[in-house]
Amino acid sequence: MRVFLVAIVIVYATIGVLYAALTPTWQVPDEPAHYNYIRALAEGRGFPVIEPGDYDQAYLSRLTAERFPPELSIEPVEYEDHQPPLYYLLAMPVYLLFDGEVLPLRLISVTLGVLLLLVAFGTVRAIFPTRPELALMVVAFIAFIPQHVAMTAGVNNDTLAELVAGGTLWALVVYVGGRGDRPWPVGLLLAMALLTKTTAYAAVVMAVVAVLMRWRREHRTWRWAAGQLAWMLVPALLLSAPWFIRNCCTYGWRDPLGLARHNEVVVGQMRTSEYLALYGWASYWERALRFTFQSFWGQFGWMGVVLPARIYQALALLSVLLLGGFIIHLLPKRQSPSPPVPQSPNLLALFAALTFFSFVWYNLTFVQHQGRYLFPALIPIGTASALGLSALVIILPRRLRPWAIAALFAGLAALDVYCLFKFIIPFLTR
Repeated sequence: MRVFLVAIVIVYATIGVLYAALTPTWQVPDEPAHYNYIRALAEGRGFPVIEPGDYDQAYLSRLTAERFPPELSIEPVEYEDHQPPLYYLLAMPVYLLFDGEVLPLRLISVTLGVLLLLVAFGTVRAIFPTRPELALMVVAFIAFIPQHVAMTAGVNNDTLAELVAGGTLWALVVYVGGRGDRPWPVGLLLAMALLTKTTAYAAVVMAVVAVLMRWRREHRTWRWAAGQLAWMLVPALLLSAPWFIRNCCTYGWRDPLGLARHNEVVVGQMRTSEYLALYGWASYWERALRFTFQSFWGQFGWMGVVLPARIYQALALLSVLLLGGFIIHLLPKRQSPSPPVPQSPNLLALFAALTFFSFVWYNLTFVQHQGRYLFPALIPIGTASALGLSALVIILPRRLRPWAIAALFAGLAALDVYCLFKFIIPFLTR
């Protein structure tokens, strides 16, 4: 089993390095803004503050339309200055060591992507200890989604957020299984989540629910539950408090995350209310479904490189089949296997639901139907897909099942390479 895991990781890392090296500079969404945050720290200017003028829609549109020509500086693109600091602090030494070169910074994200695959494997193995093939399928699913490969080969804090949230999920799965009454490592992971990105904040809710799961199943006292929450939440709050206090002093006590300031600064970004007034609900839902699906699987650059319809149709068919297989898996069976770890799958479902809610909530304000905002939930999405695939291949002879599964993921890996050389490089290179 380890041999297959290593093989998947090596193939992913190889493709990830190709994406990092060959994707034209700044042609990963928001990359210039993340880079400028790192540069501010490296140049000793302290943590940046998001201010009016940091987002200029006209200038950004010109940059993307002209494919970031060297005569147009990216220095004014600073609309990520409100982000929590952990990723940028980790990236700053690499920036200094390589004199601000973009490729080494991109390779940080590829490395974090490798760690994410290992975390996904460990999480699924903890939930389904008797079915190691499921963990391998989840790893392969996450590894070879073309859009995810593209995002994990850019300068951004997305992959670190996915890794920290996934690591917290793994720790909570183990915890719900009844191992340990001193869950202080969860507290450290929660602190990292709070200091990485708001998309990882769902981990805090999961931690509370995990304690309640054990409290109910083991018939513990409320005092025990309060103590467990203290072991998790107190270290997280103490370690992250300086950042939030700084934000309150900078943006006002009502805006500890800097999100209200961000919403004020991004003038010109399409608001949902504006879109509805112009185009109506029918157009909105058509766009939401189409853009979310396409950009989950692959819509590259700044959402400007769209794949041929036949590829999306094939991916849509795959998605429908996996969903159908997952529904079959959920149907009652005459002989149900005993649950691998009590209640742990509920954490996966909760994590997926919280991520989807966050996606919907963001789109209540801005028109941001980007499938990458669902990537924090790739472990539960991948698990559902693996269970669905397992339910589907049962119709095949037993000896053919592993080959059919391997062929599917080999095809996705080939699609990654095809997208890079057929679409990303030709369409985004000046």
